[in-house]
Amino acid sequence: MNNPVNYPEITKNGLWNNNPALVQLLGLCPLLAVTGSVANALGLGLATLLVLVGSNIAVSMIRKAVSDAIRLPAFVMIIATFTTCTELLMRAFTFELYQILGIFIPLIVTNCSILGRADAFASKNPVIPSAVDGFMMGLGFGLVLLAVGAIREVLGNGTLFADMHLLFGEGARDWTVHLFGDYSGFLIAVLPPGAFLATGFLIALKNIIDTELKKRADARKARPVQGSKRVRTTGAIT
Repeated sequence: MNNPVNYPEITKNGLWNNNPALVQLLGLCPLLAVTGSVANALGLGLATLLVLVGSNIAVSMIRKAVSDAIRLPAFVMIIATFTTCTELLMRAFTFELYQILGIFIPLIVTNCSILGRADAFASKNPVIPSAVDGFMMGLGFGLVLLAVGAIREVLGNGTLFADMHLLFGEGARDWTVHLFGDYSGFLIAVLPPGAFLATGFLIALKNIIDTELKKRADARKARPVQGSKRVRTTGAIT
């Protein structure tokens, strides 16, 4: 009998506990290369999310029909198919953004987090849980992309949501927010070292939060034990 699916746990793992970028440290090449702005980060995040959900669903559907000998090649072919479909969609509807992201769209095929979810989760679970897992893992990865892109855009150019028309059309040209009146820019933020620094900051912040949450959880567990000891001691003295 199959174990019940724990959707809250799947959600928590994708967004926080097992985040592909902050915990597994997978997919760092595109994360560091194309997160110079929110528009770039959002485009790559949506593309990765689409491939993750689609490949997880397809892998789950064929999981009982594929032998162990050809399992991984079959998974790679599925991921490559969805990556090609995503690439063609971007070329058709967001061609300028596709040109900016360049080789990192086809390289989604080699993203270890996508193959890892296909092998570790989708190949062992039904379609709906696999789709949820792919969506949450993709969303967690995309949120980190957005955070890094926002940090680099704000520090590097003093703007936010610039060039969003590349993704949402001409109506989004006026979405740019200028945060500083006369800002000369911070060059290192828009260069690759800026991506390393921003990512390291986010990983450190997550570790600090996790440590603090663990301390509070341990303190809550310790209180009832200490209270029961006091009761037993008082009874013995009486």
